[in-house]
Amino acid sequence: MAQTADPEPPRRGWHDVRLVARVRVRQGIDRVRAAWFPILQASVAAGIAFGIGRYVLDHPYPFFAPVCAWIALGFTADRSLRRVAEIAVGVAIGVGLGDALVHVIGTGLWQVAVVLFVAAMLARLVDRGALLTTQAGVQAMIIVGLPTLTATGGPFGRWTDALVGGGVAFAVAVLTPSDPRRHPRSLAQRATQEVAVVLHELAEGLAARSVADVEDVLVRGRASQARLDEWHETATNARELVRLSPAHRRHKGELSRLVAASVLVDRAMRNTRVMTRRALALLESPTTHDLRSAAQRIEITASAAADLASALGSGRDPARARGALLVSAGALDPFAIAPADWQVQSLVLLHRSLVVDLLEAAGEDPGAARAALPEI
Repeated sequence: MAQTADPEPPRRGWHDVRLVARVRVRQGIDRVRAAWFPILQASVAAGIAFGIGRYVLDHPYPFFAPVCAWIALGFTADRSLRRVAEIAVGVAIGVGLGDALVHVIGTGLWQVAVVLFVAAMLARLVDRGALLTTQAGVQAMIIVGLPTLTATGGPFGRWTDALVGGGVAFAVAVLTPSDPRRHPRSLAQRATQEVAVVLHELAEGLAARSVADVEDVLVRGRASQARLDEWHETATNARELVRLSPAHRRHKGELSRLVAASVLVDRAMRNTRVMTRRALALLESPTTHDLRSAAQRIEITASAAADLASALGSGRDPARARGALLVSAGALDPFAIAPADWQVQSLVLLHRSLVVDLLEAAGEDPGAARAALPEI
């Protein structure tokens, strides 16, 4: 008979909500810590751009100056001069073209379509960047759709405002260069540390034979997915950015490794969740299973994962983590851990899969990672 997903017991409803909420708050705090300075930079740049438009150019409502500065800089530390320039030029093209065409053809349904088409085609002619084309189209539509509300400083006042905002954003990007590896490294450390914590708490729950603790581990493992996804997305974006930046091209190798590691650690976390569900079934089984040896092996893997997190966060070679994971892999013989209990053996088999993922994330060759496991 096919098994269906286990329904969440009602008594755990609010407990799980609180647990997930704590994880989400912790992740939110991490995002604030990573973003507060870039947001401060972009906010100050927007204010400066507005001041130049208002008090230097004497435009009563220099709306597009702060808009362009904010959009071009964004709110993350993963900036490149090309990206900032691409967005700033896109905004300037859209605003300038929209201003020009509004004075020639007016506004209306077909005018919006025409301006959008022309702005996008001009942006594609200028550069291949998708951001440039997107911003050119969006800003052109804003100009056509809100011609009177945003008019300021003469026929091309809005265009000069956009140039001011883009110029201020580019100046800020030039004067405050950032290491493209910093944010991906930080996210890699926190995400991998989350795997280590989940494994550690699972080992404790198994050793104590606590169903409630293992249920909490499963909830925490599920809630960690957002952090893993953010790591992968940020590392991928940073890798793409350094390809376009000669000054940072030397970092391409490390960022490529971080992208690969993000996929492998995500896979390890998924295997951890599967293993946790299996452990929960064993604890809830009417048969008493000896889980002490399995718990000890999981704790060893948790310590190795913590070493891997530290290495990824600092950018150093995770040699120590590889060594610890090789030791962990070599001890995962299901027949030695549970000679007469096939259900515990199945738990060990799941453990073997996640150790291989972590070994590969630590830089081990896939073949060597699998060869480290005892033959079965």
